[in-house]
Amino acid sequence: MTWSTADIPDLTGKTALVTGATSGLGYETALELLRHGADVLIAARNPQKASQAAETLTAKAGKPPTVLELDLADLASVEQAANEVLKQYDAVDVLINNAGVMAPPYRQTVDGFELQLGTNHLGHFALTGRLLPLLRHGSRVVTVSSFMHKTVRGISRQDLRQPAAGYRKWESYGKSKLANLLFMLELDRRARAAGAQLLSVGAHPGYASTHLQAAGPELAGRDLQARLWRAGTRLLAQSAAAGAWPSLYAATYPDLRPGSYVGPGFFEYRGTPKVVLPSRTAQDPELAKRLWEWSVEATGVDPVLTVPN
Repeated sequence: MTWSTADIPDLTGKTALVTGATSGLGYETALELLRHGADVLIAARNPQKASQAAETLTAKAGKPPTVLELDLADLASVEQAANEVLKQYDAVDVLINNAGVMAPPYRQTVDGFELQLGTNHLGHFALTGRLLPLLRHGSRVVTVSSFMHKTVRGISRQDLRQPAAGYRKWESYGKSKLANLLFMLELDRRARAAGAQLLSVGAHPGYASTHLQAAGPELAGRDLQARLWRAGTRLLAQSAAAGAWPSLYAATYPDLRPGSYVGPGFFEYRGTPKVVLPSRTAQDPELAKRLWEWSVEATGVDPVLTVPN
């Protein structure tokens, strides 16, 4: 199968929200959605970077996005951003849960959760749950994971509040990406059980050249390591634009089945997107159900899917 952004259908009249859209995969995803006519909200933590990204997106796409301030590491910010969207929009046709942090030194979110699980999973869980009233009539939720989810064998409630002692940054990152897929598949199961017109799917970029790889070393003050990451990524990885293809495919391909997971076609490393398989652990419905319950407990958000009127 061949696919490119030229195959994206006309999205005029559709509203899309992309988290983490100031650079990298999120920026490239927002750019193509704008180019194909969608009204796009770019949700980001840094207002200055969001404003700069909006300017360049407008220049390239010929259509301005709407900036939404959102800090996924702060559940109060998630609630405020969701309320803003609920006030201003009647529907969100595509929600792309893209933003994330990768392998930083130990940090906690505002609410005391380990930063990677708190941001990559809990923030998106809460955002999706709060936006459910607008996710109807065929809306899609695309949750962006990573092939790093295959490096871990499970997740526990205690991982959400992992203390500094025993913290392993890559293991925590893998668990956050496993959580993304467990959530995506459980959302799909619950949507189908409720008869809700909501398509929950996942995507991963393979190895894409973004700032994400160097961000962790930068936070730790390891400038040489950050430079090496940047150099290696430029040499070996595909572009951020190509890395965004699986997300765009998942968001727009007409006949995608519920619960599909999309990644690059060449050994899930790079190339044309195709449907790929999550790990067995990610497909465990009992673990997904437990994670859902832990996430409700952690965020105070209890997503309930209903059949639209």
